[in-house]
Amino acid sequence: MTEIFGIPTQALFGQLLIGLINGSFYALLSLGLAVIFGLLNIINFAHGAQYMLGAFCAYFLLNKWGLGYWWALVIAPIAVGITGVIIERTMLKPLYKLDHLYGLLLTFGLALVIQGLFRNEFGSSGLPYPITKELTGGHNLGFMFLPTYRAWVIVASLAICLATWFMIERTRLGAYLRAATENPQLVQAFGINVPRMITLTYGFGVGLAALAGVMAGPIYQVSPQMGADLIIVVFAVVVIGGMGSIMGSIVTGFGLGVIEGLTKVFYPEASNTVIFIIMAIVLLIKPAGLFGTQK
Repeated sequence: MTEIFGIPTQALFGQLLIGLINGSFYALLSLGLAVIFGLLNIINFAHGAQYMLGAFCAYFLLNKWGLGYWWALVIAPIAVGITGVIIERTMLKPLYKLDHLYGLLLTFGLALVIQGLFRNEFGSSGLPYPITKELTGGHNLGFMFLPTYRAWVIVASLAICLATWFMIERTRLGAYLRAATENPQLVQAFGINVPRMITLTYGFGVGLAALAGVMAGPIYQVSPQMGADLIIVVFAVVVIGGMGSIMGSIVTGFGLGVIEGLTKVFYPEASNTVIFIIMAIVLLIKPAGLFGTQK
C-alpha cells in the first residue's frame, strides 16, 4: 500500500472526499446565508432549521406520497422557500427599520421552535433516506473507491453555487439585487418592486438551504438536530469568507471542508476546532473576511 507523508493513500483520499462532501454543504448553506444577508442585512439563524425542513420534506414526499429523490430536489426547495416567504412577510418585514439584533433573535427563536417541534414528534435519532437507484454504486479509481452519490453531491453543489454566483454577479437581475442593497429608493424609482424582490430573495436563500437538506438526507440521515449540528460551522464559514460575499462563501465553504478533512488525517484532535481557529486568525488580520469589504 502506497503512502503519502506516512499516511496510507486510501485513508488520505478518503478523508479528502469526506472534506469535499462536507465542504459542498458548507458552501450551499453559507451561500444562502450570504444571499440573505447581502440584501436583507439579516443574519438568518433559522437557516439550519430550514436545511432540516428540506430533508424532512424529502422524507415525507417519499414515505407518504411515493415521490422519490429527483422530485424532492424540485419540490422541497419550493415548499420550504414558500414558508420562508411567509416568514419574511409576516415576521421579518416589521423589523427592517430596527437594529439587526432583532432579526437575529427572531430567527434564532424560530429555529428553536421548529427544531423543538420536530424533535418532540420524531425524536433525536436519524431517519433513513435511501439513495436513489440511479446514483447507487461507485467507481474504483485505483487509489480509492468513489461512491457515485457522493461524487454527484460534490458536482451538483459546485454547479448550483457557480450558477447562483453568475446570476447575481453577471445578469441584469443580479444587478438590480445588488443595487437594491445600496440604494433601494433609486431602484424603486426605475419601476422595480423592491419589497417583492427582497421577499423572493429570502425565499431563494431558504430554498438553497432546503436543497442542501435534500442532498444531505441519504448521507447523514434525516434528523431534527441535523441543522443545529451544522449551522455554527456554517456561520464561521460565512464570517471567514466575508459577510454577504457570494464567491467568498463558495471558495471558503469548499476550502474549509477540505482543510477539516485533511486535519482529521494529520492531527485528528484539532479537526473539530480548526475552522474556528482559522476564523479567529482571519478576523485578527482582516476583520471583513477574506473576500469581504470593509464598510
